[in-house]
Amino acid sequence: MKAVSFSPGNHCNLKLQKYPIKQPTLANPIHFDNHQNQKPSNKKHHFPSFSIKASKTPQTPLTKYPNTPPLVVVGSANADIYVEIDRLPEEGETISAKTGQTLAGGKGANQAACGAKLSYPTYFVGQVGEDAHGKLITEALKNGGVNLDCVRNLSDVPTGHTVVMLQPDGQNSIIIVGGANMSCWPEKLSDEDLEVVRKAGVVLLQREIPDLVNIQVAKAAKSAGVPVILDAGGMDAPMPPELLNVVDIFSPNESELARLTCMSTESFEQIGQAVVKCHKMGVKQVLVKLGAKGSALFIEGEKPIKQTIISAARVLDTTGAGDTFTAAFAVALVEGKTKEECMRFAAAAASLCVQVKGAIPSMPDRTSVLHLLQTV
Repeated sequence: MKAVSFSPGNHCNLKLQKYPIKQPTLANPIHFDNHQNQKPSNKKHHFPSFSIKASKTPQTPLTKYPNTPPLVVVGSANADIYVEIDRLPEEGETISAKTGQTLAGGKGANQAACGAKLSYPTYFVGQVGEDAHGKLITEALKNGGVNLDCVRNLSDVPTGHTVVMLQPDGQNSIIIVGGANMSCWPEKLSDEDLEVVRKAGVVLLQREIPDLVNIQVAKAAKSAGVPVILDAGGMDAPMPPELLNVVDIFSPNESELARLTCMSTESFEQIGQAVVKCHKMGVKQVLVKLGAKGSALFIEGEKPIKQTIISAARVLDTTGAGDTFTAAFAVALVEGKTKEECMRFAAAAASLCVQVKGAIPSMPDRTSVLHLLQTV
């Protein structure tokens, strides 16, 4: 946080860009029954109850504030520069990559793309540069049906980007350059940005943007009774207590949980002990992503809810799996599903994600997720 300047004097030129929304036309649009104006609740709805009806009517663009309270993702947008390698280079070593390509990504953009791909109204709040990478990202989100009314263009700062080193087993190592994600955010967010947060059904945050921004967003959401899910992925820095105190669900993976609590997370018992420390830090629900071991939701005072993975036919790229899981969980939550159903829906979405290369290109559609759930 100390390395980031938020003062108005940082000479960034901001432009709030209006992007027309291009909704994908589905052969079998999915119609959801009885969840208009619905906030997350404990009312039980089974995923198979969703009906798939053939329709020749094209999907209509999102309105400013649809009757269904939207998923609002506030976070990062990166150009992901993929290089496929046989192994990671040793210190001082130069190796050749098999292939290389640049795709739209970033944890915030990934989660927004996933929400829209799952046929849920989704807004993205973030910043990109006025460059080729910014155009790549906004076009990918726009074409996926994400509302970009709250995306800022920065003329003097490059779009954030990452280098993703992808190995044959699908595992990856990632280096992040913050760019517009970490620069030129106002000290105080505008009422327009916070208005969409207050009208959300659920808000998703990550740590690839300044904590100062996340804190303002989370407080605005909490004041409006909107649940907030914070993905721990992003900066390697202590978690501000002020942020955890206004988050409803905190979602780290094993390594992030270990780093933030300074505790071992090698066994499930150790993970539980680390989660207790999170509870003491102020967050009541901790959703831990456990990779090949599945996931677990720890609610203070209750027995943990475990979810095994839904096996993938093949694993090509795990880059967007965590973001897919978190976004799918959020979509199921805002639609009123039980926590167990949310985790199962998220596991199915993540299983489909790892079978396709790239982050945003790998996000599954709702029809595919529901079909997988019906076959396992």
